[in-house]
Amino acid sequence: MILTGETRLKVKIFDFEHENDLEKAINEFIKSKKIIDIKYQISHFYAGNEQIYSFSALIMYENDQIYEK
Repeated sequence: MILTGETRLKVKIFDFEHENDLEKAINEFIKSKKIIDIKYQISHFYAGNEQIYSFSALIMYENDQIYEK
């Protein structure tokens, strides 16, 4: 095997206005990944009279395709 020079650790960031959308996206993404850690955050702000929510996550996962045969 030859190391291609890429790092083993990769990150993926998700950001949605609804927690169900975030949940679906994360579940789909992690099906085929070796997950190292997930960091989760909720924030909100006001735009006029409307309250906007942001549900975000940073997923650290292992890149298993850095080797060539």
